[in-house]
Amino acid sequence: MTDNEILRIFKETGAIIEGHFLLSSGLHSNRYFQMARVLQFPPLAQVLSAELAKKYINTSINTVIGPALGGIVLSYVLAEQLGARAIFSEREKGVMTIRRGFNIEEGENILICEDVITTGGSVSEVIDIVSSYKANIIGVCCLVQRGIHNIKFPVHYLVKMDIKNYEQSLCPMCMEKIPLVKPGSR
Repeated sequence: MTDNEILRIFKETGAIIEGHFLLSSGLHSNRYFQMARVLQFPPLAQVLSAELAKKYINTSINTVIGPALGGIVLSYVLAEQLGARAIFSEREKGVMTIRRGFNIEEGENILICEDVITTGGSVSEVIDIVSSYKANIIGVCCLVQRGIHNIKFPVHYLVKMDIKNYEQSLCPMCMEKIPLVKPGSR
């Protein structure tokens, strides 16, 4: 699929929103990617995950893990494409962890996925968890990479968009008194 075909899917499902948003990273932006709007449609989730899976087709992956909430659906459909197990991490008292009886074995081959990566904060926390189990991180992937991140592994993405993010004190939408919306899960 081309970038334009992927962006068309995002636009048609309302997954790209314009406005004034508080991102999970704490930064502000005039564009938000609500991937739940596209992933709510199983056929589209399958098409997009199949595109991501192409990057890992010749790789032995045991488990796909994604951080809650954005990575839950994607980890599941991506794991299905790769014939792997799907788990997710979540915050407990503000700390990213795995719960619900999930476990990671030493030496297990893990793919980490996220719907949208902005700064890479949540993915970096998942990397720390997986590393603590002495598992092998095979890769990191996402549907949208929306700027520069701090992830120390190569990131495969379907679409990369350089969208300006702002600290609150420098945010032009704040200066214009445009109402701030917090659509994310954190």
